[in-house]
Amino acid sequence: MLTKRDLLRSGAAGALASVLPAAALAQTARPGFFGAIDIAQKGLAYGLPIVMNYAVMYKFVIDKQSGQYKGPFNTIANSRDVFTDKDTAVVTPNSDTPYSMLWMDLRAEPIVISVPAVDPKRYYSVQLIDSSTYNYGYIGSRATGNDAGDYMVVGPNWRGETPAGVKKVFKSSSQHSLAIFRTQLFNAADIDNVHKVQDEYAARPLSTFLNQPAPPAAPAIDFPKIDDESAKSKFFEYLAFMMQFMPPMQNEDAIRADLAKIGVEAGKPFSLDGLKLDDRLQVLVGVRMADRRIDDVLNLSGKTINGWKVGLAGGDAAYFNGDWLKRAAVARGGIYANDALEAAYPFARADDRGRTLDGKSKYTLTFPADGLPPVNAFWSVTMYDGKTQLLVKNPIDRYLINAPMLPDLKKNPDGSITIHIQKDSPGPDKESNWLPAPEGPIYMVMRLYWPKTSPPSILPLDNPTWKPPGVMRVG
Repeated sequence: MLTKRDLLRSGAAGALASVLPAAALAQTARPGFFGAIDIAQKGLAYGLPIVMNYAVMYKFVIDKQSGQYKGPFNTIANSRDVFTDKDTAVVTPNSDTPYSMLWMDLRAEPIVISVPAVDPKRYYSVQLIDSSTYNYGYIGSRATGNDAGDYMVVGPNWRGETPAGVKKVFKSSSQHSLAIFRTQLFNAADIDNVHKVQDEYAARPLSTFLNQPAPPAAPAIDFPKIDDESAKSKFFEYLAFMMQFMPPMQNEDAIRADLAKIGVEAGKPFSLDGLKLDDRLQVLVGVRMADRRIDDVLNLSGKTINGWKVGLAGGDAAYFNGDWLKRAAVARGGIYANDALEAAYPFARADDRGRTLDGKSKYTLTFPADGLPPVNAFWSVTMYDGKTQLLVKNPIDRYLINAPMLPDLKKNPDGSITIHIQKDSPGPDKESNWLPAPEGPIYMVMRLYWPKTSPPSILPLDNPTWKPPGVMRVG
């Protein structure tokens, strides 16, 4: 049995103490040693997506010097090209669809999102995400069609009526919310057409939409600075800060009550003065345990099919149903993952025989002539650095192989398509099918946008009738 003395002597806990100072335990109603460890474990899992989301929001709309700044709240920021290795604020981004992003501050009034009529051949989606990283709604090809329309997003306390002309109202559980617009790019020559669609996306406060006087502005917020290091060292401080803008949801009373026992309360600062070693250690050990458990869920959940992991997906609050570990694992694997009906994400860190993928080796991925990913929109296979989960800098500026590239890919005599996965060029005769890899560990994600639901299909994720082919090591 693990004893308190064992934990005090633990080298891992000692190392963490220099990295992750935590909140002081409340001096009343203290939960006891192992009780605090359990609370810290649950608290890290519960809070990880929230703090990760805050870090992205801070870089995109608050810190103008971040290098990732997109613009202020309630303003759509259009990326005029797909993401590249220079985009580092979001882990595991796609490089298929130029993004448009809208960070909304819903405290003063709702925001009306307007979309144009989009060519039925072009897939687009608007994913609505709250501060918990729940997907609470969709606009777009699958969800609402490609017709023009006005849609209203409201905050958790909104009690007004639906205005005339608004097709649907979406309710965020948090006062801050993100809308991610994805607009399909067919090829490099198509980029101007994507820009035309992006330019017609609009976001207006409800008062502007109704041509009425604006309500009083919401109070200014002093957003605390966050970076990669402080996200670790001040994790629970950021969590407490964000919780004040997130009224407790139906299944959150218990976790919030537990967090309060170790001093983590919505909107309240922490006092680190006079911390006792035991108080600090209890939280640190729980954090360490949770961190490992999140990785376990990420790596072990779902099915392994030919080396690809299939199973985790984004979803709404009902989908996760209080499973904080599962929600944290999805965020760590790729924050802002879509619902499975919108996009499925098989991912691979191993080849078809279970060996770790590494850029020191060469690999192939072959789709049979009749075995391409079954989708209503399009599919892609994207390469990431296995350590950072960021796109990989390479000499041909190619980060993926996707369905729009099919006319330019060389086919085998039997009609199958082989993708060559390696660090260096496979040679001029194969370079059209080359997916450049990093020098070290490899992480690959297959994206199936708007997957088909009739067999063969990747859905349901726990029992797919289409199986991704394995990545095979050459030689």
